[in-house]
Amino acid sequence: MTTDTEEPTLTIDQLAARSGLTVRTVRFYGTKGLLPPPVLGPRRVGRYGREHLARLALIEELQHQGMTLAAIERYLDRLPADLTARDLAVHRAMVSSWSPDAAETLAREELQRRAGRPLEERDLDRLAAMGVVERTGHAYRVDLGLLRLGVELLDVPLSQEAILAARGVLLGHARAAAHELTWLLRGEVSDRDAHDVRSLSAHMQPLVVQALLTAFQRSLREELGIWLKGTRPEQPGEQSTGDAPTA
Repeated sequence: MTTDTEEPTLTIDQLAARSGLTVRTVRFYGTKGLLPPPVLGPRRVGRYGREHLARLALIEELQHQGMTLAAIERYLDRLPADLTARDLAVHRAMVSSWSPDAAETLAREELQRRAGRPLEERDLDRLAAMGVVERTGHAYRVDLGLLRLGVELLDVPLSQEAILAARGVLLGHARAAAHELTWLLRGEVSDRDAHDVRSLSAHMQPLVVQALLTAFQRSLREELGIWLKGTRPEQPGEQSTGDAPTA
């Protein structure tokens, strides 16, 4: 299994090739402070790692959403300095979700290039189970917003059944939250035209997604803390007896 603590091994040429950018663009991002400096290796050759690659992907996604470099700089400044490549991939997936359609149909060779690694049949099956790719004949319909995160999850030791179950849980809660939030918004824009509704949605969506992500991360940390302390987690639909009111 790969980890986020691997030593940086990519030269700037390799980093540019993996990210699909030019060396000039990578250097430009570095001079603007958008990309952390490389680790200096033997002969003072700069080496880049997975965090650099993930940050470049996030920058490109932010640009795709129409943000200026100044706005991207402000966005990155608000992020914790110790984010791992996996954390950055989550942020990129969140940003990509603002786009109405982030899917493309790719040949297998191009899919592997975008993924940054060879993909075996079992890898493709797992990505399909996660909803990242969908086979369409000899090509693949790919959710680009989830691709990097999905590739990272390939190295997590979860069965395909567990991935499918987890996806079902997440989709169910996401749909329920979207339904309730939509009803709240309707109360605010009931007398407005369609343009106002779309405008409010466009402004609210990034804020709502970020709020949901933050709430989920905090809740997950709490649940993992309970688990590691040896307390049996409460099952869905199960009522705790410890806090039950007394007659």
